Order: sequence, then structure tokens, then C-alpha cells
Amino acid sequence: MKNPINVFSEIGKLNTVMLHRPGKELENLMPDYLESLLFDDIPFLEQAQKEHDFFAETLRLKGVEVLYLEDLAAEALTDASIKERFITEYLNEADIKEERTKGLILEHLMSMSDGRKLIDKTMAGLQKSELPSLERTSLSDLADSHYPFIIDPMPNLYFTRDPFATIGHGVSLNRMYSVTRRRETLYGKYIFAHHPMFKNAQVPMVYNRDENTRIEGGDELILSKELIAVGISQRTDVASIEKLARNIFDKNLGFERVLAFDIGEQRKFMHLDTVFTMVDYDKFTIHPEIEGNLTIYSISKGTDGLEISQETDTLEHILCKYLELDHVALIRCGGGNPTAAAREQWNDGSNTLAIAPGEVIVYDRNTITNQKLEEAGVKLNYIPGSELVRGRGGPRCMSMPFDRTDL
Repeated sequence: MKNPINVFSEIGKLNTVMLHRPGKELENLMPDYLESLLFDDIPFLEQAQKEHDFFAETLRLKGVEVLYLEDLAAEALTDASIKERFITEYLNEADIKEERTKGLILEHLMSMSDGRKLIDKTMAGLQKSELPSLERTSLSDLADSHYPFIIDPMPNLYFTRDPFATIGHGVSLNRMYSVTRRRETLYGKYIFAHHPMFKNAQVPMVYNRDENTRIEGGDELILSKELIAVGISQRTDVASIEKLARNIFDKNLGFERVLAFDIGEQRKFMHLDTVFTMVDYDKFTIHPEIEGNLTIYSISKGTDGLEISQETDTLEHILCKYLELDHVALIRCGGGNPTAAAREQWNDGSNTLAIAPGEVIVYDRNTITNQKLEEAGVKLNYIPGSELVRGRGGPRCMSMPFDRTDL
């Protein structure tokens, strides 16, 4: 039986990918609560869906099987007991203060016979106006009377790269940086445990959502069948990288080394893949602002635990050494121009999705970076992103590979 998870590179031909089509959760964004939900603006849902559909169709036209998170999650609720466990766990993590309120919502969600509609509702969140029978009689209810939601929406879900990451034949089910995104990983938990595609495969977990230190998939890059890069960032702790490395080595997935890139804790960088992605065997996009002060640590398996050392060479030389290449090309976001680089990195010019060696999907809006990629011999597939980009993520952020052809 073929393993349903097979990702040993960033650039091997993409065969199967998981997306999430933006839904009603975006219409539950409100100006007063954008910061807590990790948004800077409110996308226009109808246009965002058109852009996302264009992205999905671009993948299909390249022979990629496109699966949707919302379908997989619904299909994982294979019987009433699993459905009830999922809803109970979901409500326990939704910060509902009153048990009576929680009970009413449990009853409301359990009454939904259509699994897909149930999943859509859990993603969209629940407004107080949707449960008119709810009497606000407790102190916590009254004190919170101006807040419109009983359960917050999950507007970041269309960035499917982050809640979990596929690594070899395994999965890193992540502990998210922000409380508002932690419930997102619940879908992955149930998919890998109960979906018919995965439940008999015994997919190894190299990280668990119950860990107490944070890590996100945008910081996890598979550079080769031996080498993984992980960002030390706003969203990923150093301690998490050590845990991840130890688990990967212990489960014998074939990887021999983890390179930890310290990119700093700034929202504009957020994840490693917003400033660095692999586009071909020897070509990488990079945001020039991180190059000068970039510190890289090497982690490998020693006789008594992990062996950790700081790399002191240039990024080019480090990549050449561990990828066994004579030369690598760093393609700088914005062509290296500080103004263009800052603008296009903000609009995810460095965040490419490789669908085959030397072929990527990019936002059409990052004209300078795209020109530099083409000049370097990279084949580009353009997608529109005027609304999708408002969530601060690009094509790699919006995609979770399940299967790539081995190089």
C-alpha cells in the first residue's frame, strides 16, 4: 500500500495537495478585532474565492490532485461517537465560559446531520445572534455582552501550510503561536486518526498539538531527503525545533540534519517561507533583509542525543555543503532593491509554491521578483492575489502537499 504522505523535498513533482477554500469565516472578520485574529485587513470573500478557485484550477491543469481540508475533516467524522468527540473537544477549546452555553451549542451542532455543513460552521464561528434562545444571565455573559461572538471564527484557515506539516512519511501536528489558531490543528488530529485515507496508514507524528512550545508549518521546509530547514521566528520556538529534530531522528524517517534559520521575531517575516523558498535543485528565493544577520544552527543525531553547532559560513556555502552542490543561486525578492523588496515581501513575493523542479506558482502582483525568477530560468504560473494576500500569505502558505514524486 502506497503511503498517503510522501514529501521528501520542496520541489519534487506535486501530485496531491490539500487546500481550504475561504469561507464564511472571512465574513466574520470585524475591524475592532482584526489584530487578535491576525489580520491587517478584511478580504472581500467573493473575490477571494474566485482567486482561490483560480489557484486550485491552475494546480489541476498541472495534473495535481486537489483535496480540501473541509471535505477531509467532514469525511473523518465517520460515526456519531467520533462526531461527538470532535464537537466536545472543539467546544472545550473555544473559550466558552458557561457550561450551560456550551451545552446548548453542543446540542445545536450535534443536530446538524450534514458533516460538511457542520465543519463549515465550526470554521466560521458562532455569533451570539445565531442562538437567540441563549439568555445572558451570568456575570461573564453580561460583562462580555458587547462582544459579538460566542465562538471566534478561524479566518487564517486558508493558509493550510501552518496547522500541520508533512515531513517524509510523517506529520508535524503543530502547536500554533496564537490562541486564535490553535483550534485549527484539531481538524488535522481527526483527519489523520479517522479519515479512511489515513487511519490504516499509521502516519507517524513528529510533533503533537499538545506540546507546550509553538511551531508552525510555514517554518518547516524539506530541502532534500536528508535535510530539513526550520525557521526560528515569531511563530516557532527554539525548543520546538529541538523536539521536532529529536522525534524525526528517533522515528528514522531518513532525514539526517536540521538547519535552524534564526530570522527574528517580526510579523513582517512571520515564517521562514515568507523570506526563503526553494524553487529548483540549486535556486532559492530570499528576502535580502535577512541575509546579512542570518544565523544558522546545524542539528544532527549524536551518540548521546542531539549534536548542535552554529554555522559560520555564508548561506550559499552552507546550502552547497549540505545539498552537495557546486553552486546555488539566491534570487532576491524585489531584485535586491530595498523599497521593492520590502513591498513585494509584504505581498509574499518570496513565498513560491514549487510544483516541479524549476516550476512554481506565484502571485502576479510581484512583478520585479517574478522577472528575476524568469531571468534565472524558473517557469512561472501566475495567479491573482489582491484579496488572498490581505491575510499575509502566498501560494506556499495556502497549500499543504501530501504527495510529491521523489527526486
